[in-house]
Amino acid sequence: MPDIPAPDLPLPLARFVGVLDRLGKPPEADEAEVLEVVVAAMRQLVSQDDWLDPAFTRPHPQYYQQYLLYADPAGRFSVVSFVWGPGQKTPIHDHGTWGVIGMLRGAEIGQHFRLETGACLPDGAEERLQPGDTAVVSPTVGDLHVVRNAFDDRVSISIHAYGADIGQQHRHVYDASTGAARAFVSGYSNVSKSTA
Repeated sequence: MPDIPAPDLPLPLARFVGVLDRLGKPPEADEAEVLEVVVAAMRQLVSQDDWLDPAFTRPHPQYYQQYLLYADPAGRFSVVSFVWGPGQKTPIHDHGTWGVIGMLRGAEIGQHFRLETGACLPDGAEERLQPGDTAVVSPTVGDLHVVRNAFDDRVSISIHAYGADIGQQHRHVYDASTGAARAFVSGYSNVSKSTA
């Protein structure tokens, strides 16, 4: 279990965490209901851009950053900021749990994929998120995607909530041409990995 950031969260983030905390423990909570509640709370959270600590907004020159903002001590959920440097993107990947993305600054473009025999194929059109917009992922509504910064000349930041401690979650990246999966655990850019 990683160290959890201090409980003195900015008020908008503390309210958002409170909403997630009240949702209950899986499998008590129905995923569709959870997503509806979390999307509404995420829209509120990203409707203002004055609460995110600058420590969680720093880009890396080569790859995107996933900063832990809060991890539920029981592992039920986590909240992170994704900081996208100019032109940065993810590989095709899954989550293994529900996720709600809220765009805070800049813009990002997501492309869902479906796994076919021998390949990962685009599934639908790309989706552009502007500040205040939200999107969802989950094994039931679509869990494979690529996300990239919509800009080649500036940083974009999105806030993500997941139904697990996403930095400890066992996940997969996929080869687009073969569909082959490779397991990974993402960790966090601001938390040391446990040696246990």
